Amino acid sequence: MPDTNMTGPQAAPVRLPPWLARAIAPLPLAPLQPALALMLARIGRAHPDLYDRLGEHADKRFGIAPTDLPFAFVLEPKPRRPLARAVRTLPAGLDASIHGPLSGLIGMAEGRLDGDALFFSRILWVEGDVAAALALRNAVDDARIDFGAVLLGGFGPLGRHLADAVWQRLQGASAAPGGRGWN
Repeated sequence: MPDTNMTGPQAAPVRLPPWLARAIAPLPLAPLQPALALMLARIGRAHPDLYDRLGEHADKRFGIAPTDLPFAFVLEPKPRRPLARAVRTLPAGLDASIHGPLSGLIGMAEGRLDGDALFFSRILWVEGDVAAALALRNAVDDARIDFGAVLLGGFGPLGRHLADAVWQRLQGASAAPGGRGWN
């Protein structure tokens, strides 16, 4: 379960190293699609009312653009059939898009980082329908999704340990002098 204690100063989210983005840029996105479908299915089972919390925004299309990755995600959180897909660039016609470093996006979604502070400091930013983006953020925040458990939960305790180790590594990198290095 994510640590919801957000007291005290927070370090800026760490950005993935540019060499990593360059290394994965030529890789095809098709292998990510089944993983995204599995992730949405696990989230739906663990948090069945998540998509209903979006209310009037449930049929909107959202872009999630990690600024330190060479791809982005399009999310359609329809309650009956949520869809997510990886894309090289966000398409036109999205209702809202949220941009920022991957660790900031995940940290905000898990409640480990203060979303308001990330937005006001312009580490994360929204384009398009801000009310829809806020509804998505609130729905995800209320659900307290542990993305480490969602992604690595199929590996049992080893997966949980790996997810915790990765998060601690990211936190250690952001707490280092300069706050944004990977290693």
